[in-house]
Amino acid sequence: MENPSILDRFNKWARTSVTLKLISIGILILILLIPTSMLTSLIRERQNIRDNATDEVSSKWGLQQTIGGPVISVPYKETVKDENGFIEEVTRYAHFLPDQVNITGTVLPEKRYRGIYVVMLYKAQLHVSGSFSHPDFDLLNIAVSDLLPADAFMSVGIPDLKGINESVTMKVNNESFAFGPGIPVGDIFYSGMSFQFPLGTDSMYHFEFDISINGSSSLSFLPFGKETNVQLISPWGSPSFEGAFLPDSRSVNDSGFTATWKVLQLNRNYPQQGTGSFIPGIPNIGDRFDSNESDAAAFGVKLLLPIDEYQKTLRSVKYCIMFIIITFLTFFFVEVLSKRRIHAIQYLLVGSAICLFYVLLLSISEHLRFSSSYLVSCVSILILVTAYVRFVFKNNMLTAVFAGILAILYGFFYSLLQLEDYSLLLGSIGLFIILATIMYLTRKVDWYGNE
Repeated sequence: MENPSILDRFNKWARTSVTLKLISIGILILILLIPTSMLTSLIRERQNIRDNATDEVSSKWGLQQTIGGPVISVPYKETVKDENGFIEEVTRYAHFLPDQVNITGTVLPEKRYRGIYVVMLYKAQLHVSGSFSHPDFDLLNIAVSDLLPADAFMSVGIPDLKGINESVTMKVNNESFAFGPGIPVGDIFYSGMSFQFPLGTDSMYHFEFDISINGSSSLSFLPFGKETNVQLISPWGSPSFEGAFLPDSRSVNDSGFTATWKVLQLNRNYPQQGTGSFIPGIPNIGDRFDSNESDAAAFGVKLLLPIDEYQKTLRSVKYCIMFIIITFLTFFFVEVLSKRRIHAIQYLLVGSAICLFYVLLLSISEHLRFSSSYLVSCVSILILVTAYVRFVFKNNMLTAVFAGILAILYGFFYSLLQLEDYSLLLGSIGLFIILATIMYLTRKVDWYGNE
């Protein structure tokens, strides 16, 4: 039978040991890492559901659109030797970009809903005009005798042809040509429209056409002209100008935006003519051009929704562990300073309430603005935790102090979310103040229990 005095001493040590309490708090924090990681997964899951809803609606209306061209393509014969040494004649294509491209248009935004999710769509009315010089085949070392000018065609690249609302007719000099679907060869565009354009002897080809096209989220353009000018007008007040070039001039306000671009051939990394796939970086259908990944130098505008609640909620979850640590430290110092014992289960329940705050924030922000969702979630958890610790502390002053600390923390972390550019500065100052306060409050604590 064990000596009762040893058990008594052990129980007393377990109840009063600061070291054991800190170890217990550390273990509880590690346990709460599990629901914290699950919160991140939950937010990403809801975000994926939103993105799937957006893709479903966009696929039926029109995906992200990137307008490229027009391009004149002329086939020619080339004699090659195959791997077996036999000589054969194959058909290649020479492609010529325009001298001048001018695009003016209006982008009309339209919101559609899929369940609780908002999908940003648009309808663009574009007028495209410009000119070509007669193709100079000497620049490509192609003999005139190898050319097939009667089989030449003109093409315009459009990623998602479902978005075209009306038939498109191009006027070249004084002749009209109706576009048909598809492009005979995928050297330049993988998707688009084209028409047969038997090459004549004109020194210049002036063209113009109008196109009404549906799309979702973003509208981009390829700078295929020696000089490419684009002017867009829209009643949407939250644009993001993306791609390889920013607008030369822009005006953005609550009633909409106006933006103009001017891009020269010297601003991009490919020539005005070439054979085969000489323009790099054309993306697959639905992809958005990224100037850091694509050499095609696309530019344009993205219609942003004013608030992405998932991104803000995901950012707020990053502070969850810090919030739990500060709350547990507050509990711990209440124990140390007031000599009142708080059980580990009580720590765990309060930590669970803090995790629940982020679930409330996520679910409510899908229906309300983020700021309103944060306020509702914050007040709900504050009331819950304050009512609970009132019975734990059995002291109105301590309860009021604890509730005030929680309210300050929620306000502090909300400020971090709002001041994105200054979050590091504000966060470091806040942590300094917290550490200084802890050091001040514990300056006279006898950690070894010698007194």
